Amino acid sequence: MKAVWIGIIGVSALLLTGVVQADQNLAQSSGCLNCHMVDKKMVGPGFKDIAAKYRGDAGAEASLHGKVKNGTKGVWGPIPMPANTGVSDDNIKILVKWILALK
Repeated sequence: MKAVWIGIIGVSALLLTGVVQADQNLAQSSGCLNCHMVDKKMVGPGFKDIAAKYRGDAGAEASLHGKVKNGTKGVWGPIPMPANTGVSDDNIKILVKWILALK
């Protein structure tokens, strides 16, 4: 029985790693990584900084969805983030959930 639980935990860890990588690949293919990095500032803030800023905010997912879709100005400094109208709402939802889950 112990071996079964270890196997289940191992498979779960692999699946979660796959999801994280898949969402980072989605960020790349959606153009997010042209201006953002996961763990440090580039043109825009690092995704981990974004996650930290909005941690504990119940409205963060909806707020960030709108910011990603419509763009922002002055939130993280003087450089505006352009609208991402070419990214589907479903993909924005996946990206925002991934970003907010980063630690």
